[in-house]
Amino acid sequence: MFSMKNTQEKPLIWQVGALCRAIADALQARFNPVVVRGELSGFSRAASGHCYFTLKDATGQLRCAMFKRAATGLAFAPRDGELVEVTGKLGVYEPRGDLQLIVESMSRAGQGSLFEQFLQLKAKLEAEGLFDASRKRALPIMPRSIGLVTSLGAAALHDVVTALQRRVPHIPVVLVPASVQGAQAAGELVQALSSLYLLAHTDKGLEGDFPYKKVRGVGTPPPVDVILLVRGGGAMEDLWAFNDEQLARVIAQSPVPVVSGVGHETDFTIADFVADLRAPTPTAAAELVAQPRDAWLGALDAVQRRLQDALVRRLDRQSQRLDTMSAKLGRPSARLAGQRLRLTGYAQSLHSATRHSLQARQQQLERLAAQLPVALQRGLQAQGQRLDRATLRLELLDPHLVLRRGYAWLSDTHGHAITRVGQAHAGQALTATLMDGTVDLTVGDQKA
Repeated sequence: MFSMKNTQEKPLIWQVGALCRAIADALQARFNPVVVRGELSGFSRAASGHCYFTLKDATGQLRCAMFKRAATGLAFAPRDGELVEVTGKLGVYEPRGDLQLIVESMSRAGQGSLFEQFLQLKAKLEAEGLFDASRKRALPIMPRSIGLVTSLGAAALHDVVTALQRRVPHIPVVLVPASVQGAQAAGELVQALSSLYLLAHTDKGLEGDFPYKKVRGVGTPPPVDVILLVRGGGAMEDLWAFNDEQLARVIAQSPVPVVSGVGHETDFTIADFVADLRAPTPTAAAELVAQPRDAWLGALDAVQRRLQDALVRRLDRQSQRLDTMSAKLGRPSARLAGQRLRLTGYAQSLHSATRHSLQARQQQLERLAAQLPVALQRGLQAQGQRLDRATLRLELLDPHLVLRRGYAWLSDTHGHAITRVGQAHAGQALTATLMDGTVDLTVGDQKA
C-alpha cells in the first residue's frame, strides 16, 4: 500500500492586525496618493475638530476622515449632497478593519468657476443696491391671489400646492410654469415672472392667451398680491438658472413682493438675495404667504366675542344710566313739590336774613345816635382850643404891643412906612403913630 502525502505547503496564518497592516502597506505602495471625486454624505465635525464623512457615487462609497490640521484649511463649509474632490491616502482603520481615506485637502468639484461667477455677480448687484434691506417689502397679510413660478414636474410644486391647500384653501393660486434647470431655464423664469407682473398690475385679472394655470380657483383670477419662485434642492449646477443676472433684475422690478424658496436651507442663490424674502424651502415659502385659515377664523371668533362682550357692557352701562336718570327724574308732581319746598325754604331764609339785617342796622343807628352828642362836644372843645391858640398868636403879632414899649411907627403922607434914613429928607412931613394916637412931624437935619 502506498500512503499519499500532501505535497502542498500550508497557507500562511496571519494575525488580524498584521494582515490589516500588510493591506495598508499594499494600498500605500499601489495607490497613494489618490484624488477622488464623489458626493458628500453624513458629514460631521467632532468636538476634537476632526471631520468624518462618506464619499459616494452611483456604484460605491468610501469612508473618509479629515483630521483637524487639514480641516482648518478648508475654504468652504462642506455639506451633504455636495460634489467634491479630495486628495488623500488610502489606508485601513485597524480597530475595525475598515478601508478609509485620510483626506489632506478638499475642494468643490466642477463648480469652481461657477462659484467665482456667483461671487462676482453677487458683489456687482450688491453694489447697485439690489440687496438693500430698505427696498424689501412686507408680505401682504391676506393676498387676493398667489402667483407661483416653478416647473410642472418639480416636487416643489406638489409641496407648495399641498401647503397652500392645507392653510388657505380659499385663496386662488395662479401658476405660470417654467423650467427650473438647464440652459433655457433662466429665460423661461424671466418670461413667467413678467407674465405674472401683468396680472399683478390689473384690477380685473386676465383671460385669453395669458399663460397661466389656475391651480385653485374658478373663473378669472383676482390680482396677484405676492409671487412664489420655488424649486427643490440640488447641486450648484442644478440651481444655476437662479443665479442669472437678468432674472435678478426682473425680480427687483416686481410690482408685488417676491418670495424665493429655492433649494434646501443651506442653498443660496442670487434670486434669494434680490427677493423681498428668502424661505429655506418651497414649503416654507408657501407657509410664509399663507396664514392658516383656522388662525384667521379663530381671530374672527375672538373679535366677535370681544365685540359681543363690549356690546353687552355698553348696554349694561346705558341701562344703569337710564335707571339713574329715571330715579332722579321721578314723577313730575313729586319734583314740583320738591321745588316748591325749596322755594319756601329760600323765602324763609330771605325773610330771616332781611329781619336780621334791619335789626343790625337799627342797633348800629342807635349806637351812632348815642355817640353823636359826645362827639359834637369833643369837636367843639377842640375847635375852641384851636381858636384860643390862634387868637393868642394873633395878639402876639399886634404892633400896638410894640408901641407900648416906647416905639413909634413913621409913615409919609401917603401912608408908606419909613424904615430907613434914606427914605426921609429935610422938611418932609411925616406922621408918627404912638400907642395912644398920632403926631405930625417935619424932618430936620439928617444924621447917618
